[in-house]
Order: sequence, then C-alpha cells, then structure tokens
Amino acid sequence: MEFPPLFRSVLYIPASKERALDKARTLNVDGIIFDLEDAVAPDEKAAARDTLATELSSGGYGHRFKIVRINGLDSAWGEDDARAAGSMDCDALLLPKTESAAHVKALSDLAPGKPIWCMMETPRGVLNALEIADALEVQGFVLGTNDLAKDIGCETGGDRMPMMTGLQTCVMAARSAGIVVVDGVYNAFKDEEGLRAECIQGLALGMDGKTLIHPAQIDVTNSVFAPTEDQVSLARRQIEAFEAAEAQGEGVAVVDGKIVENLHVVTARAVLAKAEAVRQREAA
Repeated sequence: MEFPPLFRSVLYIPASKERALDKARTLNVDGIIFDLEDAVAPDEKAAARDTLATELSSGGYGHRFKIVRINGLDSAWGEDDARAAGSMDCDALLLPKTESAAHVKALSDLAPGKPIWCMMETPRGVLNALEIADALEVQGFVLGTNDLAKDIGCETGGDRMPMMTGLQTCVMAARSAGIVVVDGVYNAFKDEEGLRAECIQGLALGMDGKTLIHPAQIDVTNSVFAPTEDQVSLARRQIEAFEAAEAQGEGVAVVDGKIVENLHVVTARAVLAKAEAVRQREAA
C-alpha cells in the first residue's frame, strides 16, 4: 500500500532567525514554511534570503516538507526571492496573494521546475480558486485566513461562518484538482482548546492539516488531523464486511446499522493508509 504524504501540521518559521531555523530540525511537524515575507523586516530580507539558502543546504530537516514563502512578485524583493529560492533545497515555493493562473506562471517563469503552492488570502484569489488549482505547477493551497478576513471585513474567530464560503470554495477547488489544502493559522497560540476546536472544524471541512505560528500548537494539530482508533476500527470493519458481501455476489454490506458501498470502502482505505503513514512517522 502506498502511504500518503502528511500535512497535518505546517509551521511558519522566520527565514531570518538562525536559531528558529535550527530548532525546526527537531520539531515534530509534517511541513515547514520558511518565511521570507511577513515574518522578515524589510531591511533584513536580503540577508534572510542568504541565511535560508545556507540552512537549507546544510540539510537535517528529515521528513519535513520544505516550503519557501517568497515576497509578492509585485514587491521590491519578490523576483530576487523567486530566483534564489528556485535553486534552494526546498520542496516547493509559496506565492503570497495568488489571484490567477497568470500569477502562478509568472513565478514559474522565474523558478522553472519548482512546484508551487499558493496563498489563498484574497477575495479575488478565492473566486479564481479552480483556475489556480488547475495550473500544472500548483501542488497545494495554504489558506491565509487573517488576510482574507481583513479584505472581507469579517471576524477571524468563533465559528468562522463569515468566511465559510471562502474556506469551502478553496477546499472544493483543491479536491477537484487533486492538490493539498491546509487551513489558516489560529492566532491565540496559548489557547489550546480554541485551537483544537478550529482544527476539528478544518478537518470536518476536508482540510489536510493546519498552518501554525508556534511550536506549542504542534501536538494538538497532529492529534486532530490523525485518524482516531475508532475511525481505524470502523474502516477495517467496513472493508471486511464489504469484501465478505462481494464474495457472496452482493454489492453492499451493513456495518453498525449503516449501508457500506464501494465509495465507503475507498474512504476506509484512505483512513487506513493515513493511519499507517502517521504510525510510521511517529516511529521514525
């Protein structure tokens, strides 16, 4: 069985902070966004670019998926970031405020061959989500819920209902194109229960994981976005029951009083694959 890559937890790290870049090598995260944009002051951006290139070339990040967030291509640093990051030892580049397939192409022209992830953080970007997701270079979406809320003029907290259309639109586009989609950050990094609630909501919406602003958020996020023992048990029983039904020439089975069809088996196998990927990750 082929196990899926994990993106339960994706932590932002300032590319200018050598201590943070080094500590990230030891954190139990599935992915890291090395940030050249918001987390770096204007007068530190060129130096941060060099610092990041050195740290990435030194290696040591193991299984962690390495994403470099560049500055916008309309900024004073974006094109230089793109050219530099295109040759860094990273798995993808992250483009801020992506609003069209043309934005994706502009980055791809500067860093040919590098997979691209897109920050979905503006109303226009959300409305063009499918066009963006369908671009061949694009492999993932990162939701920028703080910026999206600012542009919409809504609140970020609570049940996030004011931005639900945006969240769901991005998930639908990502699933249509077969790419990864990770939820936005939870700002109150000391509020464990609030984080857990938002992770549960993101999981229910279909997100692959959540972006984080602090290492203290890792354990909760990894836990929520991993299959539970009950889910694994149900998945196994669904598969067993369906295979037994098929052996008798039937197309459906019943588990816990509910119909199990082939589509449920597909989901059940995905649950088991993810659970095994988590098990192997934790054992490593």
